Amino acid sequence: MKKKLLMGLASVFVLAACGNGATEESDTIKLGGNFELSGGASAYGTLMDEGIKMAVAEQNAADGLLGKEIEYISYDNKSEPSESTSVATRLATEDNVVAILGPATTGAANAQSPAVTRAKVPAILPAATGDSVTMDGDSVLEYVFRVCFQDSFQGKALAEFAQTDLQATKAVILVDNSTDYAIGLSDAFKETFEGEIVAEENFTAGDTDFKAILTNIAQMDYDVIFLPGYYEEGGLIIKQAREMGIMQPILGPDGFANSTLVELAGADNVDNVFYASHFTPNSEDPKVQEFLAAFEAEYGKPADSFAALAYDAAQLVFDAITTADSTDPQAITDALAATEDFEGVTGTFSFDENHNPIKSAFVIELQDGVEVGNSVVEPAK
Repeated sequence: MKKKLLMGLASVFVLAACGNGATEESDTIKLGGNFELSGGASAYGTLMDEGIKMAVAEQNAADGLLGKEIEYISYDNKSEPSESTSVATRLATEDNVVAILGPATTGAANAQSPAVTRAKVPAILPAATGDSVTMDGDSVLEYVFRVCFQDSFQGKALAEFAQTDLQATKAVILVDNSTDYAIGLSDAFKETFEGEIVAEENFTAGDTDFKAILTNIAQMDYDVIFLPGYYEEGGLIIKQAREMGIMQPILGPDGFANSTLVELAGADNVDNVFYASHFTPNSEDPKVQEFLAAFEAEYGKPADSFAALAYDAAQLVFDAITTADSTDPQAITDALAATEDFEGVTGTFSFDENHNPIKSAFVIELQDGVEVGNSVVEPAK
């Protein structure tokens, strides 16, 4: 059965932070948000929270779900895994939400999983790309789902792009060795890239001066730099590399998909930069353009892929509640697991047996800080 994305253009938020619990008798349906609204990942979490708020407002303007109004209750996990656990516990046991959206990062998502598993409340992760985030060893976590692709997929896609599209045979890797996200991406790239890894240099999240590691690679012979990490360090590394005359193409993961990257690097320095993304705003798909226009009208700024992923995560929950015809968390969980051909702004997907979406990715090309092209990468058959 094909599940259509509901697109309304309402711009009025209907949000609440109190209620009588998530029961079938209640006149509201409570959804929780566990997001990085402050701290190092706040640029991601804030946009995700806004994407969900817009989805909730649109759905409420279209008469809600099952004849009930949606209440969206979100808390700041401060970009701290331990706080993510506390937020998830509070949402599930005190606010009695029927589902939790978020958090943004893999570390925070892993910290949340025991809490949602104990509470038996489904969690839908918009952008946690770590390969094992839906798993407990070899077993799938029953109550954890995601709408984004996995690190192994994007690491492999970027390695293949380097070889095929950039004709690269020698690569340098600059890796944030303080996050599982970056390390997993680096491993996937190295496993796939058939050329020579000339050098691998490490940095740590929060670093701001990268001249030492850039000096180490400045005189080496290589065709491409793979930079697995987030936009904060990525933007500064691009700036400092270009200012040192290092002009090779730079490849990054979905963590580059934030306008702050270009602000930190300076638009003039963001040439021959490519990154993996979950969608492109240049898509001609009417759903994408309607979403972008509505977000811009509501917030006065453009949506990025993280806002789009969160919007899709919310729409996916709406779809599951409608399919289950119930606000019971277990019924919603079962409906999520059975999702097929869900049509969102980040693409159409079904879930595999491990609660991962089977969907395409994009590799976005930036010149002067602006998207000038993209390539579609299809999942393996």
